[in-house]
Amino acid sequence: MSVGYIKRRLHARFDLRHDQADTVEIDQTLRSGVEFRGTNLWVLIFAIFVASIGLNVNSTAVIIGAMLISPLMGPIMALGYGAGINDSALMRSSLFNLGLAVLLSLLTSTAYFLISPLSQAHSELLARTTPTIWDVLIALFGGLAGIVGVTRRVKSNNLIPGVAIATALMPPLCTAGYGLAVGNWAYFGGAMYLFAINGVFIAIATLMMVRLMRLPSVKSLAERSLLKRRTVIGFVILCTLVPSLFLAVDLVRKEFFESNSARFIRGTFRSKPNVLVLSHQTDHRKRQIAINLAGERLPDSEIEAIKVRLADFGLAQTVLTVAQSGQVMPDMNAVKKDLLNEFMQIKYPGIEERDARIQALQTELADLRKSADVQLRLRAIHEEIQAQFPNAVEINVATGFGTAAEQVKPILLVQIRLKTGIGTAEKERLRMGLRKRAGMLELNDVRLEILLTSPSQSKQKSPR
Repeated sequence: MSVGYIKRRLHARFDLRHDQADTVEIDQTLRSGVEFRGTNLWVLIFAIFVASIGLNVNSTAVIIGAMLISPLMGPIMALGYGAGINDSALMRSSLFNLGLAVLLSLLTSTAYFLISPLSQAHSELLARTTPTIWDVLIALFGGLAGIVGVTRRVKSNNLIPGVAIATALMPPLCTAGYGLAVGNWAYFGGAMYLFAINGVFIAIATLMMVRLMRLPSVKSLAERSLLKRRTVIGFVILCTLVPSLFLAVDLVRKEFFESNSARFIRGTFRSKPNVLVLSHQTDHRKRQIAINLAGERLPDSEIEAIKVRLADFGLAQTVLTVAQSGQVMPDMNAVKKDLLNEFMQIKYPGIEERDARIQALQTELADLRKSADVQLRLRAIHEEIQAQFPNAVEINVATGFGTAAEQVKPILLVQIRLKTGIGTAEKERLRMGLRKRAGMLELNDVRLEILLTSPSQSKQKSPR
């Protein structure tokens, strides 16, 4: 397999021309989304309100919906397209309409946040205030995907909406409006910078793909004009890219510092059984860690030894501040038990009475089971005696109480009525067997009584 064959196969696999739309259709599609008037203008206003509400209540779903209906992608892609085909009029029109859209978005979102009773900055809003190099990459690759989708004969149903969600043009403008409404210029600046990143690199991505697909230019530029335009584009890219690099480096440093700080706290303070870390704060720029402890107080010598270990966790030259409140370390198991009991009493007021009733029923059931077991064993003793004395007229087996050393103790009572008497040895053997059965029933002794049916004979009673 030759190198030329492999190149031809790869070229055929990655070629964009086989399903590319006609140049007239591409031109009409990109120009149609430039102007903001009528429908586009009202949709933009409504989308701004939806996005502002989503940021205000911290609803990701609502923000995504606003990004899907926003028409802001039109003039940005048209700007890159105009630069790619050397159409200055289209570039001016795109810039004008984009500026109008940005101004209208800022006015609308600022007006909303001025009248909204909710003023807290939630996570969805704060996420749009600190752009980094990753936002540049998202905008660039999202723009590349967007222009490829626009220039196809068969338009993908989910490509442009996906690009709109990924690049997120609408939320930064709403965040900037929030910054104006509350007077927070850091929020305003960060959000506008994020919007600038998205707009510039979507346009640059469009310009790159237009040149790559060799779409026809409106006119040819002189070498001097072409150099001037390239210089301006390069300057814009540089001004947009450089701050994001510094912010990305700062973000990476912050992530490393916080991760190392968490490992340091786990490896030093959290491993001590009688010490509780109430809170900790980190400042990666000043390289400071502040920790609040409760429980057993650590001596100064131990704290100094812990500070020496900072370098082992990648925290060299970090200032560690430890505040000890002197609070007694609570028994967490007892606390959990008390909280559970309190919750059960609040949630189920009659739970204690029900528990007591259930316990009483369980005790009663156990007694009934024990009584039934005793009755079965007494019946077995009765049947065993009947087998030994088939001539017995009457056999009575029961449990009772006898006195021994002024204590009432449970005993086994056996009464046998015979037609004829039995010998002393046989009677003693019977008594020994009954004592064994009594032990199995947890009874203390046996009282055996043997009676004769003949009135002429005297009643025989065995000794205890």
